[in-house]
Formats: sequence, structure tokens, C-alpha cells
Amino acid sequence: MTGEKPRVSILYCTQCNWLLRAGWMAQELLSTFSDSLGEVALIPGTGGNFEIRVGAALVWERKRDGGFPGPKELKQRVRDIIEPGRDLGHTDRTADNTTG
Repeated sequence: MTGEKPRVSILYCTQCNWLLRAGWMAQELLSTFSDSLGEVALIPGTGGNFEIRVGAALVWERKRDGGFPGPKELKQRVRDIIEPGRDLGHTDRTADNTTG
């Protein structure tokens, strides 16, 4: 992407107490893409919503995608939008954290 760095937004349900989950996912993205993201915003909502967007692109939607993403899948989906050629190291190669 050229110009401004992309904005990630995480819409989470306050009624479901998903703030900690949203914050953890924001932390994972900021740790991995610290130089590539302009912002990660947490947006409180209701109604069981949990959505992650890069700009206008919907990366993850809890109801559509069947639950919550693991860090590996989330990072891969965000990477595919903001830096498609980037190697995520062990995240791209292992199924769990027992190797790498």
C-alpha cells in the first residue's frame, strides 16, 4: 500500500465482555506489524459483534467466520492485505508453538 499506513479497526461487543480479546488481538497485530500500521482502533459495540477490518476490507467477522481468529490466521489475513509478499517467519510455517 502506498501513502498513509493502513488503519485496523476491531469492533467488539461490550455486552459479551470481549474487550480483553480485542485488546489482545490489537497487541498481536501491533507487535507483528509495528512499522506497517498507522493505527489499531478498538470500537465498542453490542449485539455479539466482533469484526476486524483493514480500512474498509472485512478481515474477520465472528458470525461469518465461525468464532474468533487465532493469532496465526489473523496475522496472515492482515498481511495478505497490507504486505502480501511479507514472510511472517514461524507464523507461516508452523501449526503450533512447539517448533520454530
